[in-house]
Amino acid sequence: MTNDLISDMLTRIRNANLVKLPKVNILQTDLTISISNILKEEGFIDSFETNYLISNVPHLVINLKFKNLKQKPYITSLKRVSKPGIRVYVKASNIPKVLGGVGIVVLSTSKGVMTDRVARIKNVGGEVLFYIW
Repeated sequence: MTNDLISDMLTRIRNANLVKLPKVNILQTDLTISISNILKEEGFIDSFETNYLISNVPHLVINLKFKNLKQKPYITSLKRVSKPGIRVYVKASNIPKVLGGVGIVVLSTSKGVMTDRVARIKNVGGEVLFYIW
């Protein structure tokens, strides 16, 4: 059992991208489902399935997305920002941009998990979970 589900999720996706696996199994929680929804909406993954049981524990199956025949992954890099030991919070006016807006910042706010663009529109700040580009 892991204490940091977000780091575990990002590491599994990062490792699967490196070896070009088409699918990744991740422990299913409300937070991992929300993050998977964001990754799908932003075009970083193809799709995901919920309620996939592995030894009676619900898992998500994430289908990764690759470019052309050379199997280059859409996800170039993932970087965890806020960790259990060091939490990073930002105000709505101080939300960072990743690579000048090419990447996205995923935030956990009082109104749910959302991207930096949506948080700026809704004018809410929160905990910076990770960067992805």
